[in-house]
Amino acid sequence: MASEKQYIELYEQTRQMIHSHSTAVMNGQREAAFERFKANGFPTRKVERYKYTDMQKLFEPDYGLNLNRLEIPVDPYNAFRCDVPNLSTSLYFVVNDAFYDKIQPKGHLPEGVVIGSLKELASADYYNMLAGKDDDAATDLNTMLAQDGLYVYVPKNVKVERAIQVINILRSDVDLMVNRRVLIIVEEGAEVKFLFCDHAADDRHFLTTQVIEAFVGNNAKLDLYCLEETHNKNTRVSNVYIQQQRDSRVNHNVITLHNGITRNKLNLDLVGEGAECSCNGCVIADKQQHVDNNTLITHHVAHCSSKELYKYVLDDEATGAFAGRVLVKPDAQKTSSQMTNQNLCATKQARMYTQPMLEIYADDVKCAHGSTVGQLNDAALFYMQQRGISKKEARLLLQNAFINEVIDQMELEPLRDRLHYLVEKRFRGELSKCEGCKLCK
Repeated sequence: MASEKQYIELYEQTRQMIHSHSTAVMNGQREAAFERFKANGFPTRKVERYKYTDMQKLFEPDYGLNLNRLEIPVDPYNAFRCDVPNLSTSLYFVVNDAFYDKIQPKGHLPEGVVIGSLKELASADYYNMLAGKDDDAATDLNTMLAQDGLYVYVPKNVKVERAIQVINILRSDVDLMVNRRVLIIVEEGAEVKFLFCDHAADDRHFLTTQVIEAFVGNNAKLDLYCLEETHNKNTRVSNVYIQQQRDSRVNHNVITLHNGITRNKLNLDLVGEGAECSCNGCVIADKQQHVDNNTLITHHVAHCSSKELYKYVLDDEATGAFAGRVLVKPDAQKTSSQMTNQNLCATKQARMYTQPMLEIYADDVKCAHGSTVGQLNDAALFYMQQRGISKKEARLLLQNAFINEVIDQMELEPLRDRLHYLVEKRFRGELSKCEGCKLCK
């Protein structure tokens, strides 16, 4: 319990300060989360869902925290650019863990749509209702310490045509721990698209815990794109919880282009008949980077479908992990599920761990899963070199073709085009940070 001790002592010493800078809805969940965290601590690698990432080690360093809510000097509109050409968005910023409300957001939203500070707008009917049931140490730690975040509400039958882009900026003069929270409510018949972009503005060590809860109503649609472009001093632990009602549609996409250590967990519950989800993951890692994606899709009722496609390209001494589990409950007849994980290791030192799983308790389902780990096809490389393409260029073309299958699944066409461009530059070693970000220069 060495890693947990500092957080237990921290909360006991600063409980009043944390409460005073937050709100009743968030404060109302802290004590129960604290008791769970104190009782359970961080999981060891013997725990199935954490066998590929050492959580004790991740949380061992002593990071600073901004619990007293000191103002961070940054004007993102003047100092930061994260443009996707031809993608018109409503643009919002979260600086560390706080919604940035200093200036008027760009982009018009339909009537009734609410986007703002979580501590000012959070609803007790939704906050921590999914995450609080998970008994996850990182989620409980986030619930203990988070003081603000992002709140989104899309009312019944409202279709938000313009994508909502949220820029998460890590900013600090010292090594910092950030606990970010997001709550998304999409009511019946509503539609909305989100693009979350994670960036680090300073060359410091950051530890980020992030918890996203999304409630998707009957016949509603949610597109969620999460793009990480930070640096090798960043550690990110992100837990996403999504609940889908009848005939709802969810597209969840996670793209890791630059990072240090990343642990992404997705819990998705299909609780209404006719619900569909598509979950895609794209990872490019090199040096000593580590990326672990863990998913659990639970089919609670009949006539639902899920599809997963995750692809990794690992170079140098990078480590990747994918553990996906589809759980089909006894009442979930007529379930359709497909899970695919494919991986390329460009060197003998790169390591990939893959564990696709099906757990089925219904007898009328159509479910399949598969995974592959390999290297680039020597015959294809030879074929291309015979036609005048250098070996280096041939490798780049094959890697691009491999990873682009995931990108092509994404519905936002301007984002697809931008990612094709960024991925090619990443493979060529020409993209060390987010291009166009003044804070990163």
